[in-house]
Amino acid sequence: MTLRSAYDAWHQRIYDAAPDHEDASSPWYRLVSEHLGDVSGLRILEVACGRGGFVRQLARAGAIVTGCDFSGAALHAARLKLCNNGQPPPVTLVQGDAQSLPFAGDSFDVVISCETIEHLPQVQAALAEMHRVTRPGGKLYLTTPNYFNFMGLYEIYARFRHPARRDDQPFDRRQWFPQVRRWLRQAGWTILLTDGTVHQFPFIPGRNPVRWESLESHRAVRKLLSPFAYTYS
Repeated sequence: MTLRSAYDAWHQRIYDAAPDHEDASSPWYRLVSEHLGDVSGLRILEVACGRGGFVRQLARAGAIVTGCDFSGAALHAARLKLCNNGQPPPVTLVQGDAQSLPFAGDSFDVVISCETIEHLPQVQAALAEMHRVTRPGGKLYLTTPNYFNFMGLYEIYARFRHPARRDDQPFDRRQWFPQVRRWLRQAGWTILLTDGTVHQFPFIPGRNPVRWESLESHRAVRKLLSPFAYTYS
């Protein structure tokens, strides 16, 4: 099975399990929304737009949105969701690989990539491509998991305790925030701001981690603790 067909199957399974789930409610999208500000009239690309919840939200806010995803199944689900409530917002959906984006250089004012680079075999190529298609002075809003925290310690434990355990997604990389910062700089980006959300503590093996949401309710505290957050931006 190719990586593309594996992701088609994964997206179809997730969509079938909860077709009405609002993707834009995810904590990484809420974090990006806090920093985006007014998007009216901006040309925005979401790399790995998945099932389309955030591109729909951006379009309704007045952005000129393009959603790009590796998976045809994800884009099919996105089209269904965009048409779900009558008149669909004006969104362009394009199938493409983040590691070789099918767009001309300097095409977008803003590029958004949420929880994506950890699933890419060639992360440096993808970040360079995002830089190429962004106009001079444009911005990248990127979130990705960070394992410089209790979740990272639990991952080490789990690898020894359950060596046959498989990830939910077809491809997944464990990384921590200094690596992400280095990759971004090597791709030509200047880091203007970092933030983080989702502080999880896997106290009991075999059970879902406990999330400490009060740490995320105050922006100053959240920023101070961002190197230890699970979702890092």
